[in-house]
Amino acid sequence: MGMNKVKTAVVAGVFTASAFLTVGSASAAPKKFAGDLAYDHVVHLTEEIGPRVAGSKNETIARQYILNELEKLDLEVKEQKFNYTRRGVTSSSANAIGVKDNPKTNKQIIVGAHYDSVSAGKGADDNASSVGVILETAKALDKRNLPYDIKYVFFGAEEEGLQGSNYYANNMTDEEIENTIGMINLDSLLAGDNIYVYGGAGEDGWIRDLALKIADQRKIPLQTNPGINPKYPKGTTGDWSDHAPFKGKGITIAYLEATNWELGDQDGYTQTEKHGGIWHTKNDNLEFLEKEFPGRTKEHLNQFTNILTQLLTDIKKEL
Repeated sequence: MGMNKVKTAVVAGVFTASAFLTVGSASAAPKKFAGDLAYDHVVHLTEEIGPRVAGSKNETIARQYILNELEKLDLEVKEQKFNYTRRGVTSSSANAIGVKDNPKTNKQIIVGAHYDSVSAGKGADDNASSVGVILETAKALDKRNLPYDIKYVFFGAEEEGLQGSNYYANNMTDEEIENTIGMINLDSLLAGDNIYVYGGAGEDGWIRDLALKIADQRKIPLQTNPGINPKYPKGTTGDWSDHAPFKGKGITIAYLEATNWELGDQDGYTQTEKHGGIWHTKNDNLEFLEKEFPGRTKEHLNQFTNILTQLLTDIKKEL
């Protein structure tokens, strides 16, 4: 999660039929619960690698892990390096990109999440959770034919001011921006009491609305910002995560996260009723989350993986 965000939540953990990833899998292995592979990625990123501070050796190790996972799929994989200056210090980072190409079209959907973290905790919620969900989704859709390209983009240095997503968006051509159907951002999926999707105002919220429809069909308790705080109208959110640079280019966005908009200042910053904010604290690790919120981490990974995978296939029905 970006520069200032904390959130709260309490979702009961019951797996339904939607627990199984029903969209075509690239693997011939026995069917598992959706989210299982995502969980494995979270374990590796947080327990094997640990905190992934922007510009650090661990951020580089995490990026290489992501690139290696993308290389296993039928994707065009590349690394987009960049430098950034913050507090007078210049540092280096990079975005990891996997492109599922349809040679018959230039239309594209961008799916993104940052892979760096702060030094406190191990960055399980913020944001290994989203990396895991996207990597599992990419594998599930690997052999699917879709009428648009999908670009999976893992942003570096988000915690330093959305550096990776700003660099990516600012280097898009006018034609690429025009051909972008939407950008779906994921951030901090494990800790929050409730699971949410946000989008733009009015008709610009159509990807959000489609996600809510999919969740309703699958009996997944996805909701959106209720609009209690007038600063953030119903269905929308703030510009504190990697969706913001794309929104600034006029691209339709959707944003998945877990938090609790009814707590604190009702701005989505307080994640949980029990422990307040988890992100950017020592509590952002799997051991704490699984002890204090039994079943929540795997339930959220299951729910978000099902939603994202179906969303990326059903968007074609809305075009």
